[in-house]
Amino acid sequence: MNFQNSKRHALLILGLGLLCLNTHAQTTPWPTKPVTVIVPFAAGGGTDIGTRIVAQRLSQLWGQSVVVDNRGGAGGNVGLELASRAKPDGYTLLTGNVGTQSINPTLYKKLSYNPDTAFTPIGLFAELPFVLAVTPTLPAKNVKELVALAKSRPGQLTYASSGNGGSPHLSAETFKIATGTHILHIPYRGGGPAMIDLISGNVDMIFVSVLETSAHIKAGKLRALAISSKSRVPALPDVPTLEEAGVTGAESGSWIGLLAPADTPKDIVEKISKDLQQVLAMPDVQQQLIAQGALAKGGTPAEFAQLIASDRKRYAKIILDNKLTVD
Repeated sequence: MNFQNSKRHALLILGLGLLCLNTHAQTTPWPTKPVTVIVPFAAGGGTDIGTRIVAQRLSQLWGQSVVVDNRGGAGGNVGLELASRAKPDGYTLLTGNVGTQSINPTLYKKLSYNPDTAFTPIGLFAELPFVLAVTPTLPAKNVKELVALAKSRPGQLTYASSGNGGSPHLSAETFKIATGTHILHIPYRGGGPAMIDLISGNVDMIFVSVLETSAHIKAGKLRALAISSKSRVPALPDVPTLEEAGVTGAESGSWIGLLAPADTPKDIVEKISKDLQQVLAMPDVQQQLIAQGALAKGGTPAEFAQLIASDRKRYAKIILDNKLTVD
């Protein structure tokens, strides 16, 4: 074999080898080990509950454990920092909500990660309408009575939240501005602990997802006064919206979705997104979410990225116009 033929032969073998490697990379199954989803709040809150419903079905679909890792603190920023530093291989994901992805970038002056570049959106999976709920011992049967009570006791009534800077915090502050009331903020390390103290009567009220309150409301442990979204929700059909109750300009709510660390391979992001949509199409998953006050809501990575951006712009105006802070 002459030199020219040997060279061609070597190039052919090299080309075939690279083709095999590329084909293997494209067909290598994922996941081949457990997947961790970081929830940046304590267990028991709406973001946590919704994540666990979806994670259980993804685990069944993938044949691998999907572990929910609660890392609460600093309005979700502790969990986001941890997720931003994870290896971008799809085995560590993040559940973000409107607070972590669209509110915190404006509310917090300093973040230990870059909110513009740290994460790759995968897909929305639920909308979380909010409810204004009070402890049953509070002498207010409706929103009008609550506003009158708060004005008669400025700074004496308290409201709980899942932490400084979260969407429940911002929702309550927006309500205060819309009603001209002064209600003291008591932040907790997640929705679960906040709910426990509210049920115990240690705080007076809360703005929180219907998902994490509907069971307590139906059991009589809490009293629902209003829904803060545009429309009433199937889980609490008799509860009026804030606008129906006479309060305008205080509409709020949340959503939850999956994200991955930046630079996670596109094919893995697309697979997770596709599988997430498959889970959300399951009637029992939809019913589980609806029964607890959430609404199954899917979409592409690009659509989720657009939602994050549009809500960030909307909430930035509210925060800056009203000079809201996490202090």
